[in-house]
Amino acid sequence: MLAHWITESIGSTAGFCTCISLIPQLHGIWRSKSARDLSLGMFLIFGLGVLLWLTYGIEIRSAPVIVANAATLALVIAILALKLRYDGKEGNKGLKD
Repeated sequence: MLAHWITESIGSTAGFCTCISLIPQLHGIWRSKSARDLSLGMFLIFGLGVLLWLTYGIEIRSAPVIVANAATLALVIAILALKLRYDGKEGNKGLKD
């Protein structure tokens, strides 16, 4: 069995990787002002999963699980907000043309 600090380091690194994997997506949406190719259903389900992991982390009092999923949830919410914002604008453009 691994030492506790090694297990915590693995969990922290995994959470960090999962969290930062969303940054290029968020940056791309922000830059292009479009989230048309992003699946709303996928991100809603993913967000629910992250929220459940966060709840689990709180229940088991695991700092790596809590921190990683709280940060990931914040990024998911930001991406979903931009998706809704830009999809609405793209839909309005089609009506004006």
